[in-house]
Amino acid sequence: MAQEVTFGVPFDFPLFLSGNFGELRSNHFHGGLDFKTQGVTGKPLLAIADGYISKVTVTAGGYGNALYITHDNGYTSVHGHLDRFLPEIARRIREQQYAEQSYVVTLEFAPEEFPVSQGEVVAYAGNTGYSFGPHLHMEIRTTDTNEPIDPLYFYKDKIVDNIPPRATHIMVYGDSREGRVVNTAPSQKGVVEQEGKIIFNSQLSTFNFISAWGRISAAISANDYMDGTTNNYGVRYVRLYVDGRLVSCSDVDRFDFDENRLINSWTDYAEQRRSKRWYMRSSIAENNELRMLRADGQCGWVTIDEERDYHFRYELEDLHGNCSVYRFVVRGKRMPVATSPRNYLYYMDASRDNRFYVAGTELWMPQGTLFEDVDLEYEVLSSESDSDFADIYRFSTQPVPLRKSAELTLPIRLDKPFDSKKLYVARVDGKRRVYCGGTYKYGHITANITELGSYTVCSDVTPPTITPIGESTWKKRGIVTLRIADGETGLRSYRGKIDGRWVLFKYSSKSARLWCDLKAEGIGPGRHTVEIEVEDMRRNKRVMKFEL
Repeated sequence: MAQEVTFGVPFDFPLFLSGNFGELRSNHFHGGLDFKTQGVTGKPLLAIADGYISKVTVTAGGYGNALYITHDNGYTSVHGHLDRFLPEIARRIREQQYAEQSYVVTLEFAPEEFPVSQGEVVAYAGNTGYSFGPHLHMEIRTTDTNEPIDPLYFYKDKIVDNIPPRATHIMVYGDSREGRVVNTAPSQKGVVEQEGKIIFNSQLSTFNFISAWGRISAAISANDYMDGTTNNYGVRYVRLYVDGRLVSCSDVDRFDFDENRLINSWTDYAEQRRSKRWYMRSSIAENNELRMLRADGQCGWVTIDEERDYHFRYELEDLHGNCSVYRFVVRGKRMPVATSPRNYLYYMDASRDNRFYVAGTELWMPQGTLFEDVDLEYEVLSSESDSDFADIYRFSTQPVPLRKSAELTLPIRLDKPFDSKKLYVARVDGKRRVYCGGTYKYGHITANITELGSYTVCSDVTPPTITPIGESTWKKRGIVTLRIADGETGLRSYRGKIDGRWVLFKYSSKSARLWCDLKAEGIGPGRHTVEIEVEDMRRNKRVMKFEL
């Protein structure tokens, strides 16, 4: 980090954060700081350094309205969820939207088109995209590599923080074949033993109820906090010591976008799905090259091979130097470590290509797909849903994340009529069916999947819905608003026409609302014909026409 580089503030009022860099999110790390905007939209956004506006994007979700500034100091700042752009940029965006007949657009600019100086107003903060309250999402990336780094480096003196991170729960777990952990105080409140793991409340007064033998490791669930807010944040540094020796540590200082999915191996993926609580594991999987992680020669595993007490110590620290410590004891106790004969049909080796094939069901995982070796728990279950066109094919009782997509092929049940173009592979999540796409060929359907779990084949023949909202106010407000939704495979596209020509309808994925500002789009007084066309992922189409 080039410490001599400085940045100005994005706003002219005191700075508070609602989110920090590297927070654990579904399938990704949070790539920047979320600055509070005093609960309102429309606050002027200031350029944090000299440079030029190099790109703007408009999306229905994600960053919503976003602005990129390439600075003269080797960094690029990204500003998301904006309410609106400067007039000339807004004009260029609208022209591009009509040229592409799409609300979603990206524009890139040359350095001489929109130069900016530090402190100059460049846009206005808002709540667009996948944002659930007014704020500014701001990233700082290295311009040459496009890697996000922690912006708090540059704002430590402007953000007050005297509160250390705090843990809520700690987990101790054994290697599935080479380690075992046992809870010796099963009646103690706040301690849970399940599937080779012991989870306990970090605030317990005694931490000496775990016995173990063989290879074990630990994980911790924790948040950071700051003065003047009730928000919680991600933890910058986590360090695990055993008997005073550093076993593993994490430093959430930067990442590459290609590393985002690696979060699913660092954290306990199945536990997060079950309890919605993030645990940062201290062991590092074979194929997890996440650069923010470091470990000893055992990749964060601890070998319990003596009948004595092993002293574990977690240290949590933030960028301001606030630190907290959590200690517990694991007692070495010789005990059998359960191992079962390996079924090499079901054993998937993370270091090579893996192809599983049984009776028309095929799972293809090229080398590098798995984070670590896996024993498939393959079983075919009868489907409980009349809408499924196949049985349920279970590959694991607990969800197992994949480093990259695997190819799954399932056979089609041929005992009822179907339209092959409407079939899709679905991940079975309780009673939910999660769309995974798929292509039909010769009685089978193939799709890419990102986790091992349970899958089936479904058919979507139902078009999306279009529902007018607040029709009685349309004339007075001059804004036509509708809700468009698809309850099965999700929306693929939409189009709006007025009097037979394409007109800009804006769309928000978080609210599923589609709207058109008639005056802004040049629709004057009189009678007009509106046509809305919406299509889902299996090409089911709904068209609504009405007089306005």
